[in-house]
Amino acid sequence: MLPEDLMLLFLDEETGRVLMDTASIHTALAGAVLLELVSSGRVAFDADGVKLAVVDPAPLQNELLQESLIRFYEPMEPTRAVKRLLPHVRDNVMAQLVDQGVLTLENTRMFGIFPTKRYVIQDPQAISDLRDAICKAALRRRAPDEHIGALMSLLYAVNAVYEVFHGDIDRGEINARAGEIADGDWAAEAVALIMDTASRATSWRIVASSMAAASFGGSR
Repeated sequence: MLPEDLMLLFLDEETGRVLMDTASIHTALAGAVLLELVSSGRVAFDADGVKLAVVDPAPLQNELLQESLIRFYEPMEPTRAVKRLLPHVRDNVMAQLVDQGVLTLENTRMFGIFPTKRYVIQDPQAISDLRDAICKAALRRRAPDEHIGALMSLLYAVNAVYEVFHGDIDRGEINARAGEIADGDWAAEAVALIMDTASRATSWRIVASSMAAASFGGSR
């Protein structure tokens, strides 16, 4: 699914460290979950194309999607929908990857003192293959299918294309190519709106985080 593949792209396959800031990762994952709900026909826009609402409340077998679906207790605009899906989205996606055996969770200690947890990648090749597919689409070596197009568009929405890209290419060039894919005809209008929402939500969260940090720093 999109959320799991997107999270894998945010991980360095050799070290397991994340390649982007928390705000960008959470917002992109929330957008990916929302796309899955829309694509599966569980959530759809109303007749006016303004608000998203549940159109099929039947229980889902996937725990991540089911937990996300119940957050749509009333119709809401895309921006609010993404925000509703933000809490715990990264932890929930990581838990699914652990359940699937893609990652393992280890308890360790930072500096040998402070208890902490870290994720260990069990199948680095899976991430490498996924990243290779993204690279080929970015370098025009293959046309992006719907799945790759969605991944590229979500990465583009949170300005993460270059950070997860493996290849010798200019940042401006790769971002321009990702923009072309995001604007391509692979995506329906509803999907395009969700992508735009994810982009704006990320900008808002980064600004809010910066303001909070500045306020905290100035109050000391």
